[in-house]
Amino acid sequence: MSTPSSTARTEADASPCAGGGLNDTIALPGRESVAVRWYGKGQRSAGGTPLVLHFHGGAFTSGCLDSGALVPRMLADAGAVVASLAYPLAPVHPFPAGIETGYAALDWLYRHRVKLAGRGARVFLAGEEAGGNIAAAVAAMARDRAHPPLAGQILLSPMLDPCTGTASLREATCDTAQCKWTEGWLAYLRGPRDAEHPYAVPSASCRMAGIAPTLVMAGVADPMHDEARNYAERLRAAGVPVTWQALAQAQGWPEALGRQGVDSCPCAGTVREHFKAFFAERVAALQPEPPH
Repeated sequence: MSTPSSTARTEADASPCAGGGLNDTIALPGRESVAVRWYGKGQRSAGGTPLVLHFHGGAFTSGCLDSGALVPRMLADAGAVVASLAYPLAPVHPFPAGIETGYAALDWLYRHRVKLAGRGARVFLAGEEAGGNIAAAVAAMARDRAHPPLAGQILLSPMLDPCTGTASLREATCDTAQCKWTEGWLAYLRGPRDAEHPYAVPSASCRMAGIAPTLVMAGVADPMHDEARNYAERLRAAGVPVTWQALAQAQGWPEALGRQGVDSCPCAGTVREHFKAFFAERVAALQPEPPH
């Protein structure tokens, strides 16, 4: 017999919010219920609808479903059904609380994928800034635990380097000793040993092979540009299919990704097209071969 904690709630159970999303909660086995916001619920695509678990930004310590509304709206506009997750934040909930909740939510999403996005639904991860780190870590966990199968991950201005010493970050912060990203890392990591953990710092992992195909995007003048590019290059060297996009139109990233309203992002149209192309490519690559 199914229980409320093991079945997807109906759309009638969710409450609408400004911006077109639906506020909801999901019950994760052995954990407290977690808040989510749905976008694009009910839409279907031929060949398999992308079903995306999204993680907002906020330097690990802030951000919410409201501030993180722009990216999931663009993902939904690109044809996906999106669940944006209110994962636990540091310093109250440091590493690994966020990624463990994220992985549990991913497993829940996968188990309910047909009800949520129809037969043939393909599961993706996505995140911006610190949420990009969480998404990359959950992708590594899915690889290591051999479940669930991922169609891909989408990372926008991912926050991946706890040393906060890349040239792009120094230039953006005028080389100051402290910045919100440095402070975010200090709150997220429990100590120096955490900085060596491949789930805390996915870009520094000794094993990159087997990660889901990845779309990485950053602005040309983005503080996260260099660490995003470095991660993409390491994945490519390990044989992972990677698309790397440095967008000249992405002004003010990653902060601009935390502003509400698609109109607040001048590059929204370009970003949506990259999302659509990545979804189409990954769904096509996973189609079963026709019988001979």
